[in-house]
Amino acid sequence: MVTILTMPLSARMPELAAFEVLLAIARTGSLGAAGRELGLTQQAVSSRLASIEAQTGVLLVQRSPRGSRLTPAGVVVAEWADQLLEVAHRVDAGLAAMRTENHKRLTVMASLTIAEQLMPRWLVSLQAAAQRRGAPAPEVILTAANSDQVIAAVRDGSVDLGFVESPVTPTGLSTRVVGHDELVTVVPPNHKWARRSAPVTPAELNDTPLVSRETGSGTRESLSAALRAALGPSSRQASPAIELSSAAAMRAAVLAGAGPAVMSRLAVEDDLTVGRLRVVPIPGLDLRRTLRAVWLGGRTPPAGAVRDLLGHIASTR
Repeated sequence: MVTILTMPLSARMPELAAFEVLLAIARTGSLGAAGRELGLTQQAVSSRLASIEAQTGVLLVQRSPRGSRLTPAGVVVAEWADQLLEVAHRVDAGLAAMRTENHKRLTVMASLTIAEQLMPRWLVSLQAAAQRRGAPAPEVILTAANSDQVIAAVRDGSVDLGFVESPVTPTGLSTRVVGHDELVTVVPPNHKWARRSAPVTPAELNDTPLVSRETGSGTRESLSAALRAALGPSSRQASPAIELSSAAAMRAAVLAGAGPAVMSRLAVEDDLTVGRLRVVPIPGLDLRRTLRAVWLGGRTPPAGAVRDLLGHIASTR
C-alpha cells in the first residue's frame, strides 16, 4: 500500500543542495574546504549558509577564526540531512535506471497495415541509424492488432506506443501523424469490374458484399466513413461476403473469387505491379487516410525509446 502525503512542505524547508552545503561544512570543518569539495568559492558557501539559516530561522554553524563547527541544532539538522540525502540518492539512481530501461525496451502495438507494411522498414532503419551512431537500438516488442484493440491497449497501459489507421482521432490519447495511405478497390483480372468501361459508383460498392476485415479494423472503419461521406450518414453497407483478420487472407480470398475488397495500397502493391490484382477506380469516393501514433500522456511523446522511434520515423518520411 502506498501512502501519499497531501500536506505541502513549508517555505522554511531548504532544497537538497542546501543540505549538501551543510554536510560539507560538517565534514571539512571550514567554509573554504567545503567550497573546494563542492566546487564553490568560500564566499559562495558563506552566502548559501546565511541563506539557509535565514530560511530555516535556526543558527546552524558557529564561525570562528579557527574554523567552523556545527551548533547543537546544526548537528541535529545534519543528521536529518544525511538521511534525507541518502534517500534522495536512491531515488536519483532509481530514476536513472528507469530512464535507461525506457531507452532499451519499447512495447508497441500497431494496426495490421502498419505492422506488416511499415514497421519492419522503420525498425530496420532505426537499428541501422543506431549502429552508425555506435549506440544500441532499443528492443522493440511489436504486436499486430486492429485499431480498436491498439487504442484499448494504449489506454490501459499494456503497451508504450500504438499505431492506428482509423479515421477518427481517439479521445484521451495524444497523437502524431506518421504517414498517409490510400485504400483501393481490388479485383482479379477476370472479374467483371476489371472489364467494364463504365466506372463503378460509390453506391454500387456500398451495395456489394465485399471481402472485408473484421469489425474494429482501421481499414473497415475508413471505408465506412468514406461511404457515409459520399452517400450520406443514413447509408448502410451490404453485409460482407467474408470477414478476415489479415491482409494476406483477404488477398487470397479475392484471388479465389470471393468478391472485391477495399485494401491498403501498401498491402497489394506487389500484386498490382505483376497484374495479379487490378484497381477499380471509384469516382467520388475519397479513400485517403492518415496513419497516427498514439500514446498516453502529454502532447510531447515520452522521453526515451518512444521519442527516439517517433523522431526516427519523422526523419524518414
